[in-house]
Amino acid sequence: MEPSSNSNHTLQSLREKIKSLITSGNVPEKYEEILEGFLESYQSVIASHEKDLSACLPTFELFLTLIENQFQNPYKFEPFHRRIRKPIDYYQFGVDFLRPLVDLSQSTADGLSHLKTIVSQLKQKENVILFANHQIEADPQAISVLLENHEAEFAEKLIFVAGTRVTTDPLAIPFSMGRNLLCIHSKKYIDTPPEQKHEKQLHNKRTMELMSELLSEGGNAIYVAPSGGRDRANAQGEVEVAPFDPQSIEMFYLMTQKAKRPTHFYTLALSTYHLLPPPETIDTEIGETRITHGGAIHLAFGPEVNMEAIPEFTSEMDKHEKRKIRAEFLWRQVKEDYDKFL
Repeated sequence: MEPSSNSNHTLQSLREKIKSLITSGNVPEKYEEILEGFLESYQSVIASHEKDLSACLPTFELFLTLIENQFQNPYKFEPFHRRIRKPIDYYQFGVDFLRPLVDLSQSTADGLSHLKTIVSQLKQKENVILFANHQIEADPQAISVLLENHEAEFAEKLIFVAGTRVTTDPLAIPFSMGRNLLCIHSKKYIDTPPEQKHEKQLHNKRTMELMSELLSEGGNAIYVAPSGGRDRANAQGEVEVAPFDPQSIEMFYLMTQKAKRPTHFYTLALSTYHLLPPPETIDTEIGETRITHGGAIHLAFGPEVNMEAIPEFTSEMDKHEKRKIRAEFLWRQVKEDYDKFL
């Protein structure tokens, strides 16, 4: 679809807005190239999907306004952040921003019978933990887009265990504000800067306390990425599902055992990488390049997992061996579902 004169005008006005954000000093200079590249790739994908550019670009304009607000008045996330839907509907903004980038005709949502069981368990005030892989910052929005015509309420209420980057990067914060988040400082950020380490440890402790309260309350579904980060491409350019950390899985498992309500465990496989690929290397510095390639995305819910009856368990294994085997089993389930997308 060729851009209309109206969309061309809007596109030019967005380029000018980016320039004004920089010249005014409201946004640091290094973000000019990042935002311009993001805008160019965003409009290119929308055009390739033959969607109305003039209808989509106002959402990008809102994005620019929201990140300007973040540079001027950074939002501080509490250990448990509840999605904000007014006066600005950050949840809808995030979904509306991502949807035009998705080729829905080629996208898939599998394991919906398992999701139906999950929703039923939640209605009975029981909890669900989803052990999942993680590919892009906007995975929560991708899940919502894929489930809009299936279990939209489940996607909206889902709680995500969120690391440091999505709650400190001004370009990610507007999307994070629209989701339910249990905010933690991950291992690779806990010592940066050193003088904040104790404060971050206290924050993590409070997050875990609040998670315990949510589990005892019941009826909550929590998404956890036990890899501790996003999947990345290998030397051959193939995206690999990152290994799961046994210690991370064990921590969540032990917390559920102490809760007053029962918890069920499932796997969730996601393929979203090309929508917003992460940098090739892991960098603690905020301000990564954002280029979207658009296309089809996929998810698959696996069957419920009995954490005490992993097939590879033997009576001779000690608890440390079982933790390792359990993590490998969950990772393998996600990888097998992920490989089907390919």
